[in-house]
This record gives sequence, structure tokens and C-alpha cells, in this order.
Amino acid sequence: MSGVEIPVSGDAADELAAVVALRKLADRLEDSAIEKAMRTGWSWLEVAEALGVTRQAVHKKHARRLIDAGVKLRRRR
Repeated sequence: MSGVEIPVSGDAADELAAVVALRKLADRLEDSAIEKAMRTGWSWLEVAEALGVTRQAVHKKHARRLIDAGVKLRRRR
């Protein structure tokens, strides 16, 4: 995950830029981890519990992207 520069110290602009970079990195890590989990058979509920959010929140945020990526999603029983 190259391209992320995080200043150790600096002015407020540098610190805010670091916050933006960390958010982008966290989003990419989340997307990747969820896709991997779903490809290996995890349920929406298992992913949600691992993230500390609701099943509905994970589904709403990631379902379309996963479908577009060709991930076979498990259905609720």
C-alpha cells in the first residue's frame, strides 16, 4: 500500500492530510478484508460482528462492490 505519507510532526494542515490518508488506507484495507472474507464463505453477520457493526450496515456499504467484483454472496437462511 504505497503512496501514503504520514507526517510525524508538523502544522495542522499536515496533521489533517495524515487523517485523510489514514481514512483512505483504512477504507482500502476494509474493502480488501471484507472481499477476502466473503470469498472464503463468511456470512454478512460474521463480517459485521468482526467489525463491530450491524449486518445491514456492512451489506449496504459493500454489497454492490462485491457483486460487481464477481463475489458469490451467501444468502440468509
